[in-house]
Amino acid sequence: MSKNLKLCISALLLSPTIILAATETPAFSPYSQSQRATTVLWGDTHLHSSLSTDAFGFGARLGPEKAFRFAAGETVTSSHGLEARLSRPLDFVVLADHAESLGMMSMVLEGDRRVTSDPTIARWHKLLNGSDKDRALFQSEFFSRPTRKLAFSKLSALADTDLANSIWHDTLSTAERHYRPGQFTPLLGYEYTSAPGGSNLHRVVVYRDGADKVGKLLPFSSNDSDEPVNLWRFFERYENQTGGQVLGIPHNGNLSNGLMFPVDFAHANNPVDAAYTRARQRWEPVYEITQIKGDGETHPLLSPDDKFADYETWDRGNFSGVPKTDDMLPTEYGRSALKSGLALEARTGTNPYQFGLIGSTDSHTGLATAAEDNFFGKHSSVEPGADRWQHLVGKAGEDAVLGWQMASSGYAAIWAIENTREGIWDALKRREVYATTGSRITVRFYGGWNFTEADANTPDIARTGYTGGVPMGGELAAGGKEQAPTFLVAASRDPIGANLDRVQIVKGWLDAGGALHEQVYDVVWSTPDRRQPDASGNLPPVGNTVDIANATWSNSIGSAELATVWRDPDFNTDQTAFYYARVIEIPTPRWTAYDSKRFGTQMATEVPMTTQERAYTSPIWYRP
Repeated sequence: MSKNLKLCISALLLSPTIILAATETPAFSPYSQSQRATTVLWGDTHLHSSLSTDAFGFGARLGPEKAFRFAAGETVTSSHGLEARLSRPLDFVVLADHAESLGMMSMVLEGDRRVTSDPTIARWHKLLNGSDKDRALFQSEFFSRPTRKLAFSKLSALADTDLANSIWHDTLSTAERHYRPGQFTPLLGYEYTSAPGGSNLHRVVVYRDGADKVGKLLPFSSNDSDEPVNLWRFFERYENQTGGQVLGIPHNGNLSNGLMFPVDFAHANNPVDAAYTRARQRWEPVYEITQIKGDGETHPLLSPDDKFADYETWDRGNFSGVPKTDDMLPTEYGRSALKSGLALEARTGTNPYQFGLIGSTDSHTGLATAAEDNFFGKHSSVEPGADRWQHLVGKAGEDAVLGWQMASSGYAAIWAIENTREGIWDALKRREVYATTGSRITVRFYGGWNFTEADANTPDIARTGYTGGVPMGGELAAGGKEQAPTFLVAASRDPIGANLDRVQIVKGWLDAGGALHEQVYDVVWSTPDRRQPDASGNLPPVGNTVDIANATWSNSIGSAELATVWRDPDFNTDQTAFYYARVIEIPTPRWTAYDSKRFGTQMATEVPMTTQERAYTSPIWYRP
């Protein structure tokens, strides 16, 4: 080798200029350095197993191991001996068992002396291990809410720190064994079950961290305090002590008797002031808007002009029989909370209800099922069977809740960068998430100032959306001109589900006089027979192909995909507002129709047999 050639090679190897230039060479793959959320992940952030006292009392015998296996796509046998499997695996799940007396009912069944020293619990042990009649007696007693409340309090009182730690760490270690980053993610969490006076103030607690951090503190339960503000203080303590991160997800405001979204005073007379609004915005970035115990988007009395408002409505009082009154509704439902958040921001400087939207099941069977043709019910006493439609599910106010009133809902859709605990949790925190009632509809939603009609036809909607605006859950800063914002929305049907009827954008805003308003716009729709809005702006129904007797339907109507760019025709640059997309499917059979067909059951005339599944995106907020 010549001397000159050696010098050239040395220069190539040692020259910092040449090495730097090499690292700046653009990658051939346009996706290799992408930090955009390009993957939609499907999961359930609210699943109960036999570790929950009430689930066990209702007959659930599937523990965390089976719950994780089922969510990941395996076939398992239900508590009542039925084989069960999802049509497609989920990507993530949160086993959200109740913190109160977590895991202790199995000790009652086994006769563990640490709990059966109490005479009431010793009696439960005897009934659980007795005849079919004894077990039926136990279950009938357990349908009484005072009995369940007694179980929660008695068992929790018996759980010393060592016992509680042992159960908690066993739960965490099971989740760790099933964690496969990139494939299946069990996020660590539990449910905080506050119900003052029977009014639902429950939260699912979700950690970003692994067991090494989460295991350092026992779950904070309603036995510690039934005030959510104290749960938030626990969150702060957890983060300070462990360096981890945590958030809370409220659910079922429709059963809170007006307590879920306060505007003046929260539970225990806590003022809804600047401190409250800051804490709530920080710790509760998403809301579970749809699940088994009813849909929580809006109520027909709150949104009388919304033809799709009355969907799986649970018009009940709270769990202790306190009746519902109409004045409670505005502080119970998601859309009205999004509106009142605008007014609270004007008053306190922070919007406490600037939350994203997700769905989940709240299944107490260990089975995360939300599909209409694969629905295993709220709890194990109402697993599939000929008569479950008329079985008692529970009490909400003075009226009994019957089996047919269960909603086969829902799932959480997460736009994540990766399928890991960090990736999913971060998406929840930034609100780049959406809810479905169980169908796996894919939805993209972006807000910006300069989207054009051509953008709806671009092959890469995400690239266009992120480049020209903000995604669902984001904040749209003022455009600097007297112009209306534009919204890019694209939806695709579930690959094994129903076609789409329409896409709507729901707007809420605060006017100069402090009044709150809402409007629902049909922005793009399928066009059988060239349907168009009438003179009043009402879009005719898409039609109905459901054959109830055979529990079938046809995709001969509707569209597989819908996309458009929409500009707000009523925009006022000085008014704070939010926008979210709602995607509606064509009519399909409800789970009751599938049961009727499978079991040859004749149900009462008031039982609905069809449904129109839907998706709700997280909002995009505009501030002047």
